[in-house]
Order: sequence, then C-alpha cells, then structure tokens
Amino acid sequence: MSYLNGQTGYRKDILTNRSVIGNGYVILEPDGLVKNVVPGYSDCDVTILGTPQMGATFADYLVTAHAGGKNTGIGGNGIESFLYVISGSVSVTNADKEAELTEGGYIFSPADKPFTFENKSGKDARLYVYRRRYIPLEGTSAHTVVGNINDVPYMDYEGMKNAQSKDFLPSATDLGFDMNMHILKFEPGASHGYAETHLQQHGMLFLQGKGMYLLDDQWIPLKKGDYVFMDSYCPQGCYAVGTEDYIYIYSKDCNRDVEL
Repeated sequence: MSYLNGQTGYRKDILTNRSVIGNGYVILEPDGLVKNVVPGYSDCDVTILGTPQMGATFADYLVTAHAGGKNTGIGGNGIESFLYVISGSVSVTNADKEAELTEGGYIFSPADKPFTFENKSGKDARLYVYRRRYIPLEGTSAHTVVGNINDVPYMDYEGMKNAQSKDFLPSATDLGFDMNMHILKFEPGASHGYAETHLQQHGMLFLQGKGMYLLDDQWIPLKKGDYVFMDSYCPQGCYAVGTEDYIYIYSKDCNRDVEL
C-alpha cells in the first residue's frame, strides 16, 4: 500500500487531515488517500472512494492509468458501470462499442456488458470509475452510452443563470436507467436555491474551484480534488467562493420505487 500523493517519510508538521466521517456523509480529501491493489487493473494507481462500507449503494474509484495501463473487465453479471476521463485519453470497449475517450469522454455500460479500457497514449490518464448493481424494471432496459460531456450544453439549474448542470445519461426520459451522472457548475457567489433533503444518494468528485458545502448541519469548505459521499436524507447545499467556477461530477440513483 502506498499513498496517492506519493508522500513518504515524516511530515514537518503535526498530522492533520480534512477528511471527515459525519452524520450521513463522508468527506475524503486527497492527502492521506491510499492506492489499492484491485484485481483486473494493471499499470494503474487505484484509489477506492465510495463503498457499501460507508453506506453507499455503489462503489467508485479514482484511477491513474499509466502508459499501457488497462483493466480487463469492469461491470457485468448484474453490475452497471461508468467511466469518465478527467484528463488524458483511454480506449474503451464493450460488446456494443469501441471508442477513444479524451478529456470529458465517458462510457456507461449496462449490467450485462462489462467494458475494458487501455491507455495507449503514452501519457497518464486520470479516470473516475463507478459501479452499481442494476435494479431491473419490467419492460425496460438500459443501453450503452458513449459521449463527451464537453459536447453537451449546460442547462440552467432550477431556473438560475449562474448555476448550471449537464446530464450524462438519458434517465430523465428513459426508465431503463436507474441512475445518472451529472456535472454541476456554480459561478462565484452562486448557490443551491435551497437546502435539499432527498432519498437519493450522491458520490461527488470536485473537479474545479472551491466552495462552502452544507452537509447535515455543518458548513464545510471543499475544493478541487475532494470527494464526498452523501447518504439518503442528508441536508445539503453549497455556494461557490473565490474567482473561478465551482464544478463537480456526481452520481444519483433514480427511476425506481422504494423497496419494502
């Protein structure tokens, strides 16, 4: 086991960390995160983020694929999967598609179709990977989606011009999908319109900027590189601070009734 930030030896200061396990949420800052050995990955640094051990119905990962780095199969056997390219490029393949994904590129692969990736670029690629057990709905099914989020226009979020969002998947109109991925962007000074409370869980990776985030009853500073798991009914909301847009990618389960 080694550390994501490459730190070795003693620090020059006392040990401290911004990571928190709170009431209905978990914050993981990059400092102190470890690299995990995960079967199927080669020539990759893999850090496990959200997991069922923290209460999530999914697992997600931060992956640095070095030159030649690859995975021999993600998802399948009832597990739907998603990969997003934060930087660099990788080739992805499943039973339906073959594609070269550059920065902003993504693939969603349904639960009966594992996908593979390989970094053929000769340079590191940083990836965000998500896995979740699919909940079937009679008469519907999900399908492979490949695209680049940079080609998707922003939509005003809750009617606000300085807060905008993008959807990766067509779950708003297709009940075959039981989850979606979104990009949310707040301009400096922008915020949620209200403190949200809902059944759906989130896994959130912050891609740019900084802000103050309400989690349960605490306002907590978060910035680029931080990861948050948010459990059901955890009050949440944020506002952007500083001089650049505050942007994060997040998952959300949807389109299914409560199981009793």
